Amino acid sequence: MKLIKKVNILIVGLGLLGGSYAKGLKKLGFTVNAITKDRFSIDYAMENGIIDNGTTDVNPEMVAEADLVVFALYPHTFIEWIKANQQYFKSGAVITDVTGVKGCVVHEIQDILREDVEYIAAHPMAGKEVSGVVNSDDTIFKGANYIVVPTEKNTPEAIELCRNLGEILGFKQVAELSVEEHDRMIAFLSQLTHCIAVSLMCCNNTPGLESYTGDSFRDLTRIARINDEMWSELFLSNREVLLEEMERFRSSFDELYEKIKDGDRDGMRQMMRLSTERRKLFDKKDK
Repeated sequence: MKLIKKVNILIVGLGLLGGSYAKGLKKLGFTVNAITKDRFSIDYAMENGIIDNGTTDVNPEMVAEADLVVFALYPHTFIEWIKANQQYFKSGAVITDVTGVKGCVVHEIQDILREDVEYIAAHPMAGKEVSGVVNSDDTIFKGANYIVVPTEKNTPEAIELCRNLGEILGFKQVAELSVEEHDRMIAFLSQLTHCIAVSLMCCNNTPGLESYTGDSFRDLTRIARINDEMWSELFLSNREVLLEEMERFRSSFDELYEKIKDGDRDGMRQMMRLSTERRKLFDKKDK
């Protein structure tokens, strides 16, 4: 199943990612409506042609018109929204999301969701250190990765539809992971890196450091400008796996610490060579 222009799309949660989805899909010619709690976000999106229509209340007619619903909400809010409003979905509707942790939402929502509505989870690995629809930018998807997270309850048609969504938005690579694989991967590649950036910014409060820094520090701490409400929920929602990855990092950091303390230059260089080789795999390449 592929997305065609007559598909009516509803975005629930018009922040940075929801707004970027809306902007990209509207440019492609889709009808895009939105529900979000902030009136300013709706007004801004309509004035700037990001959506066709929007509301701050759950409009049953707007929900019922949607063939595809994209949820860009915090995990607990996503679950609460489904419990309160799923009766408004049209039969045959497909819902997806951008939620950063899957174990805390996917199985619960699939268990409570009506049988004539399908939820196929997804995670766009894209973002910026700003928030809100005013900062929406569909170019953040270019060169980024998009992960589809199916379960045994998903149909091949819904999986194909979700993959196609990532493709038409411009993601460079579309991959599939199980719920468990996704949450372990995200604990290392995203959550741990945010933990490191936060810790680095909190460990030294010497005045005036910003006047002396180079690009290495700025690059390493770019993600330390963090949405504390969202990321604290994501950390706790994936706590066990994240703590395992933090322990693994602590072990590696301690190993480097001991090599420096002991003057083990050969050991340091060995770790650095391994780091260099592995980092090469992550360099973005142009199409």
